[in-house]
Amino acid sequence: MPLPQTALVVGASGGLGAAIADHLAAAGTAVHRWSRATGGPDITDEASVAQAAAALGPATFDWILVATGVLAVDGHHPERRFAELDPARMAEAYAVNAIGPALLVKHLADRLPRGRPCAFAALSARLGSIGDNRLGGWMAYRAAKAGLNQILRCAAVEVARKRPAAVVVGLHPGTVETPLTRRFARGRFTATPPAAAAQLVGVLAALGPGDTGGVFDYAGAPVPF
Repeated sequence: MPLPQTALVVGASGGLGAAIADHLAAAGTAVHRWSRATGGPDITDEASVAQAAAALGPATFDWILVATGVLAVDGHHPERRFAELDPARMAEAYAVNAIGPALLVKHLADRLPRGRPCAFAALSARLGSIGDNRLGGWMAYRAAKAGLNQILRCAAVEVARKRPAAVVVGLHPGTVETPLTRRFARGRFTATPPAAAAQLVGVLAALGPGDTGGVFDYAGAPVPF
């Protein structure tokens, strides 16, 4: 798939979202940036998403990339055991990491062009893999990312009916050195934001319709559900 002529990056003020937007812009892509911090929509509020989508007018985007997410709700460390589970924080994690991207699919999927390669991608995580979970813990985050993976699979099926050249996938960036991960990485970073952005853009560009509905890591390897 060629690099996009146009792209919408959601979460474009975050460490990785900003790096992805900058990387694409440097490659010549016309990038439209959404960020709640700079007046963009609140992805957990459907009215906000719908209003922002309507304000785009007739614009279409070759790539739509969702780089939003929350790891530590209200600053709390993810749960190590079920005794630490808080239902309100779990609901918020699900609202940001799963329902928000689902609302973006609902209101933006028709912004993908027909008749040529295009992509809708969201940042997922290996921690959302059920098949790869051997350590337990982090229940709210794991469940929300697992939910996101299923949402993307459903979106891939629906989008392909009208856009058979489309790719809808989750992308696992690894442990990128950003404020989101710094508290938990213990120095085990896989990349800086610019390096991770370049990796993910390269992975997405290498995918085709046969890959739609999957989750892929920063090296292009499939991540099991």
